Amino acid sequence: MADGQLFNNILLGGRGGTNQGQLRIHSGGIVWRKQGGGKVVEMGKPEISSLSWTRIPKGYQLGVKLKAGLNVKFNGFREQDVDNLSNFMTNTLGVTPEEKQLSISGRNWGEVNLEGNMLTFLVGSKPAFEVSLADVSQTQLQGKNDVVLEFHVDDTTGANEIFREKIMSMADVGPSGAEAVALFEDIAILTPRGRYTIELHLSFLRLQGQANDFKIQYSSVVRLFVLPKSPHTLVVITLDPPIRKGQTFYPHIVLQFAMEELAECALSMNEELLNTKYKDKLEPSYKGLSHEVFTQILRGLSAAKVTQPGKFRSSQDGYAVRASLKAEDGILYPLEKSFFFLPKPPTLILHEEIEYLEFERHGTGGASSISSHYFDLIIRLKSEQEHQFRNIQRNEYHNLFNFISSKGLKIMNLGDAHGTSGVAAVLENSDDEAVDPHLERIKSAREGGAGEDSDEEDEDFIAEKDDAGSPTDDSEEEQSDASESEETKEKPAKKEVKKKEAPVAKATGTKRKKKDEEEDGGKKRKLKKKKKDPNAPKRAMPGFMFFSQIERENVKKSNPGIPFTEVAKALGERWKKMSAEEKEPYESRAKADQKRYKDAMAGYKSGPTNIIDSGNESDSE
Repeated sequence: MADGQLFNNILLGGRGGTNQGQLRIHSGGIVWRKQGGGKVVEMGKPEISSLSWTRIPKGYQLGVKLKAGLNVKFNGFREQDVDNLSNFMTNTLGVTPEEKQLSISGRNWGEVNLEGNMLTFLVGSKPAFEVSLADVSQTQLQGKNDVVLEFHVDDTTGANEIFREKIMSMADVGPSGAEAVALFEDIAILTPRGRYTIELHLSFLRLQGQANDFKIQYSSVVRLFVLPKSPHTLVVITLDPPIRKGQTFYPHIVLQFAMEELAECALSMNEELLNTKYKDKLEPSYKGLSHEVFTQILRGLSAAKVTQPGKFRSSQDGYAVRASLKAEDGILYPLEKSFFFLPKPPTLILHEEIEYLEFERHGTGGASSISSHYFDLIIRLKSEQEHQFRNIQRNEYHNLFNFISSKGLKIMNLGDAHGTSGVAAVLENSDDEAVDPHLERIKSAREGGAGEDSDEEDEDFIAEKDDAGSPTDDSEEEQSDASESEETKEKPAKKEVKKKEAPVAKATGTKRKKKDEEEDGGKKRKLKKKKKDPNAPKRAMPGFMFFSQIERENVKKSNPGIPFTEVAKALGERWKKMSAEEKEPYESRAKADQKRYKDAMAGYKSGPTNIIDSGNESDSE
């Protein structure tokens, strides 16, 4: 164009302000055509009244005022275009552009000027902004002092399409209908609680629930944790910054998968992208345990590291210990570089943040024997924040203490041999083995050993260790002269308990007789259980007991240091999982033993009856 100048990527202001086009200025006037075809704006030389330049963000704006009162604006000129184009328009159009300065005071009050079809808001005699009245579709009065203006949408393209495309280009999101790389449906999430469908996209993951929808950029994923919690596996996604639900922030998303659940997933990703950007990170398809499939895909997409349990083992050969935090029951995972309490509230404590740890014993100062089987672990941070994990079982102490010591963490009350709340107190007077026979007897009854009354277990029962002399036992001893002959064999602790219970013996004869009648049934049962005729045949054992006798040592060898209680539990679990064919040898032995017992009882009942007189069980005074 010898008689004009051509400019590309010029934006038409007003109802087309987001449309780029081509602007041509020539001796006959000004013509703007939308890029790709469509709207055309033509202004002849005789129609032009005045021209103006205005400095705007990222360039300059050319304002054209027509004699008919209309105003048209074009945006996108560079600073070097202003002088050259001003001279050209002066020479060809006969109009010299003037410079307009905008108000930059930031005030939101001023004056309104209506000139032609242009509404100008003036602040300090300078325009703050201008609105073309041709773009106004409707106006309303709101109250006594307000006027509301509603504008036309762009008449050359859908404004919603422009808005959507603009957001998509800036927000790093795919089209709303874009298929996710992987999809996991109906996943249980413990925090924030609910069931969600999880979509894994190329740059983000989305949690879609019935009431909440979260979009999480992979750049926010700090680390993944895969922690077993039988019969489930917990997958924890640690975020920074956290997601928000109402006024609550969630730095950890805790997902729960069934431990043995299987899953298959074929990635929805083109082969070229899979072989370039995600080479050696992702595979075309996955098959395996559901939590492993999910973790592998998420790790490949987000490049986050995965943490799993380390060397710590509990007394039950698990990876965590049961504890309570802020009145919430959960499990505490001692990991190689941190402690993690789950599921609620999820609390991650890095070793490097810890100033010291402290063990605190329960059951001191006359507390119950039940509470003496637990202790607390207090973790003090360098930030002076403190976490107290309560009600940890005593049999977890040794493994937990050894693990903490191996990490070089400071234990505050180490060696406090005189304080009852110190570590030394935790180690003293361990009576775990004394309690285990009771639990063993209960678990054996549950697994099919009901009615099993072996003399071996009765001999293991030691009153002063198991229940320190229960009120029931003492009342029986006070009713009999025979107990006095055994007082010298009792420990001082039993004597003290006996003295405390002595006032009970001063009750009137009527009340005592009534009490004896009420407790008569229970005492007779104890008489049969504790004192038996030595000539009576030994009761038959169920199949589970034969199984326990054979496998007990194998369990102890495979689990060194396992408590007596856990041996019975492990045997019970194995017995439950056995098939009828596997149980058959033991059941056969049980049937034979049952026949032996019936035959022996028949001969025993036909013979003379032996009566054992025990002072401990006498109801006479």
